[in-house]
Amino acid sequence: MNFALILFVLVVLTGIAWVADKLFFMPQRRRAAEAAVAEFDRQQARVGERFADENPAQTRAKLRDEKLRQPWWLEYTASFFPVILVVFLVRSFVVEPFKIPSGSMVPTLLVGDFILVNKFDYGLRLPITNTKVTEGRPVKRGDVVVFRYPKDESVDYIKRVIGLPGDVVAYQDKKLTINGQPVPETQLPDFYDEERDEASGNQRAGYMKQFEEDIDGRKNRILNNPAVPPFVVGADDYPYRSNCNYNDRGVICKVPPGNYFMMGDNRDNSADSRYWGFVPDANLVGRAFFIWMNFSDLKRIGSFE
Repeated sequence: MNFALILFVLVVLTGIAWVADKLFFMPQRRRAAEAAVAEFDRQQARVGERFADENPAQTRAKLRDEKLRQPWWLEYTASFFPVILVVFLVRSFVVEPFKIPSGSMVPTLLVGDFILVNKFDYGLRLPITNTKVTEGRPVKRGDVVVFRYPKDESVDYIKRVIGLPGDVVAYQDKKLTINGQPVPETQLPDFYDEERDEASGNQRAGYMKQFEEDIDGRKNRILNNPAVPPFVVGADDYPYRSNCNYNDRGVICKVPPGNYFMMGDNRDNSADSRYWGFVPDANLVGRAFFIWMNFSDLKRIGSFE
């Protein structure tokens, strides 16, 4: 089940308990506490000084605390409401944490990176329905974005924005072109992918060709595997598929209105728009901007491009 929906249900249930406690149960407990203290005082007056409680103030406080204490079912509902409400609001409108589960964004993001996603940059959206209520700033080429996977919106994906609405994106012979302009690349030292090495059992297979890509003045690293052919195998049937031309050199797509073309930085190990199509604006969750933890490598904590 969608975690946002679970959190929303918890907010509603604990909120109802919190309001009921404030309006009904707490006043009832206060009356019971006042009655218990008054009854204690009457008993003390009747028994006289010889048999009176040696510490009446302490006894009164104990009686009051016992009567004011919430029953267990309120303690585990109403008491948690403020915390759950804050978590829900922050997660829905400010930042949301995610964990990177796959290597599709290597070398920018590694498996095990815990990242933060800005939820208001592209405009505030209502939780659950994802309805946009404010505009925010436009999506830019090169942004790293979390979005709901178009073929299964219960799953979140993370990729880099390559094409904006109206753009013509060509990925031919593993070279990226946007609106007829080649995206500049600078070759970097080979990247060693430890997970790929362990999976294959061949250390040489762990090395990938690495490049620095410059998209609209924003630089990021990408990987290419020379052993993988440039053409796309197994592309799905998706909305606006007729906007794309697949050939033995790769794919050329014109991005339809209200949609984006996404690619992973690990170009030969990424299921992205080349395979399952465009991402509607309504599916955007937010812009990823910070690695807040990686238990295997604390040096990875920080911002990224």
